[in-house]
Amino acid sequence: MSIVAKSEIQPILDKVIARIPSSIQGVERLGEIFRQIQGTTEDEKLLLRSYLDQFLNLMEKNHASDIDLGGTGCGGKIWYRIFGSKKPWNEGPTLSKTESDILLLSVLMPTQFSFLTEHKNLDFSYVVQIDPETNKRFRADMYFDLDNLALNMRAINTEIRPFKSLNLHPEIAKALSLKYLKYGLTLVTGITGSGKSSTLDTIIDANNRSVDAHIVIISSPVEMVHTPRRSLVRHREVGRDTKSFKAGAIEALRQDPDIIMIGELRDPETIMTALEITDSGHKTFSTLHTASATESIDRIIGEVSPEEQERVRNRLADVLTCVISQKLVPTIDGKRVMAKEVLLNTSSIKAAIKNNNTSEIYQMLMEGGNLGMLTLEQDLKRLYDEGIISLEEAYNYANNKKKLKDLIN
Repeated sequence: MSIVAKSEIQPILDKVIARIPSSIQGVERLGEIFRQIQGTTEDEKLLLRSYLDQFLNLMEKNHASDIDLGGTGCGGKIWYRIFGSKKPWNEGPTLSKTESDILLLSVLMPTQFSFLTEHKNLDFSYVVQIDPETNKRFRADMYFDLDNLALNMRAINTEIRPFKSLNLHPEIAKALSLKYLKYGLTLVTGITGSGKSSTLDTIIDANNRSVDAHIVIISSPVEMVHTPRRSLVRHREVGRDTKSFKAGAIEALRQDPDIIMIGELRDPETIMTALEITDSGHKTFSTLHTASATESIDRIIGEVSPEEQERVRNRLADVLTCVISQKLVPTIDGKRVMAKEVLLNTSSIKAAIKNNNTSEIYQMLMEGGNLGMLTLEQDLKRLYDEGIISLEEAYNYANNKKKLKDLIN
C-alpha cells in the first residue's frame, strides 16, 4: 500500500469542515459531517480510507494489538497498545477532533451510522486489503467521547495457534473435543484483552480438523473466519446475520449443529439460552469477563433473578464441562505469556455447585492436577520457576496473593 500523506487529504478535510455550520453540535453536527462525506467523490472517499488504513497496516510492524484515535481522550494523537502498554505514536500525524470525526465517519455505511447515533456505540468488523490475495481483519468499536467520535480497533490474528500451545492436560483436551464428549458447556474467561477469543479459535480449529461435524459460530463481530476442514463451519455476526446472541443460538438449533460457539454470555437471556441449548445435547463454547473459575460460576448464577438461581445452579452443575480462566502476563523479555486456571467438572465440583459451596472449589483445583486442573497461582508459580516471568509480575497478576506466597515459600 502506498503512503498517503496528510497533505493529500487536507483539501478534502478542509472542504468538509467548511460546510459544517458552527451553530450545530452533537449528533446533528455528526449527521451533517456524514452527509458531506457522502457528497464527496468515490476517489476522495477512497483516499480518506487509505489514509486510515495505513495506520492499521503499521500495527503488525509495531507488534501492536490495538489502535485508538479520535475524541478528546487521544489528544490528537494515534495510540497503539504494544505488548500490553498503550502509548501515543509521537512520530505520527496530529489530527483535530473534527478531522478524526471525518476519518471515522468515512468508513461507515448509512445503516451503521444510524445504529451508532441511536445506540451511541457500534461494534463492527473492518477489513484492510494488503494485496490482491491477502486481507487483514479488525474488530472495531466506535463510540462517543464528549460529542466527538472515538475508535478502537483490535487486530485479529489470522494465524490460529496450534492446540498443543495451550499446554492442556490430556483429560482437559478430551473434554474440549467433540470426538470424546458430544455435549457440555465450556467457558473461556478473562478480562478484555486476555486472549479469550484466540483460545476459543484454537479449540474450534482443533475440532474442525478432527471431527466430521457442523460448527456454528455466533460473534459480535466475527473475528477469525475458519476455513472448513473436516467440519462445516458457519459464521453468524450479530447485527448482520442475526439479531442477537440469544436469537442466533436459538436459530442454530434448527440448523443441525454439533458445536455452537456463543461469543459472549453478556446478559441473563443469553446465559439461560446457552444452558438450554447445552441441556438439549449440544457442545457449547462461550466466554465471560471473569478472572477465575469460581467467579465464573458465581457470575452465571448471580446474573439471573433470585427465584431462578436454584434452577440455574442445578442446570449449570449438570451441563458444565470445563472452565479456562486466563490472563496475559508480561514476560521478562518484554512480551506476554498466558497464565491460566483450569476447572474440570468432576462429581465433587458438581456437588459443590449444586450445594452452593463454590468456596470449596479452589482447593479442589489445587488438588486436581492428575485431571489437569490447576489454580492461576499454581500456573504463575510454574512460569516464575521456569524464568519466564518475574516474581513481581507473578504477584501483580495473582487472584490470591497469599496463596501464591505460600506456594513460592
